[in-house]
Order: sequence, then C-alpha cells, then structure tokens
Amino acid sequence: DGVAEGRKLKCSLCTKVLKKMQDLAGDDPDESAVQAALQKGCRALGRRLGKQCQQLVSKYQDQISEGLQNGDMPKDICTAIGLCRS
Repeated sequence: DGVAEGRKLKCSLCTKVLKKMQDLAGDDPDESAVQAALQKGCRALGRRLGKQCQQLVSKYQDQISEGLQNGDMPKDICTAIGLCRS
C-alpha cells in the first residue's frame, strides 16, 4: 500500500543520507564535524533528494547528530527516529 511504500522510501532515503553524513563526518566525529556533515551531506545528494534530506535533517537533527557522534549505524538511527522498522 501507499503508506508502506512511503515508509520504505523514507527508510532508504534516511539510510542513504546518514551513510553519506557518516562518511563526511569521519570516524570519531565531534559535534562540529557532525554539523558540517549535515549541511554538506544534503547538498551532495543533488537537488531533489537534497530537499528531502534537508527536511529530514531539520526535523531529526538532534537524534541524527547524537547517533552519528555515538557511532550508531545509519539503519539504527533511522529506526530510532521511526523511519525504518526494526
């Protein structure tokens, strides 16, 4: 159904975005490294995905930032904010 499809898209988008952010933030990022990655990461995804990425980041910035600093896996962070099913 449409809702599950939308959720699946959000899950894969979230995971893709966070993988990118993780790469940009480096291995043991502090808060400023994560903030820089959040800003750069969306731009790196192109215009259409970049817009969705920015919405995602602005809505869940604290959880994403914390997860990346803790070294959590992208899928785990996306599950924690409710975009992926565990």
